[in-house]
Amino acid sequence: MCLLGFSDLKKLFSKIDINNDGVVSIDELTQLLDKVSVYITADELEGIVGKTTLNLQEFVAFYDSISVQLTQEEEEEEEEERSDDDEEEEKYLLEEAFKVFDLNHDGFISCEELKIVLLRFGLLGESSDGDCNKMICRFDLNSDGKLDFEEFKHMMLLNASQ
Repeated sequence: MCLLGFSDLKKLFSKIDINNDGVVSIDELTQLLDKVSVYITADELEGIVGKTTLNLQEFVAFYDSISVQLTQEEEEEEEEERSDDDEEEEKYLLEEAFKVFDLNHDGFISCEELKIVLLRFGLLGESSDGDCNKMICRFDLNSDGKLDFEEFKHMMLLNASQ
């Protein structure tokens, strides 16, 4: 967002102050907002501003408060978008990792599949059936002896946070 400087705000104030009385009335401010397609009643605007007229200093303070609020809203929206993008990327990476372990593509990781992949990566010794069973049992929430994607995701996210 491009914020206006004091000299720009002073020029804007002069243009809004149609009757040149040194203050901007709610009606004058409402007319400006209508021109930029921000439709608000004079009563609503007075409720926001808290007064019926603004001198230059009050106008600048009002502008600054709106600018801060809009900047915060934009930052929150950007953070939300980044968060959504991060979640999508995390899900994609977990799905790809799941595919590496799901050797027969049946949607589950069995103890045997886990052992084969971990052996390929050099993360497990040859006689480690018990270790694989323990890993499966620890995260097998429905006790079917294998991990589905949600159980795998839980396992990976839990291990990543430790």
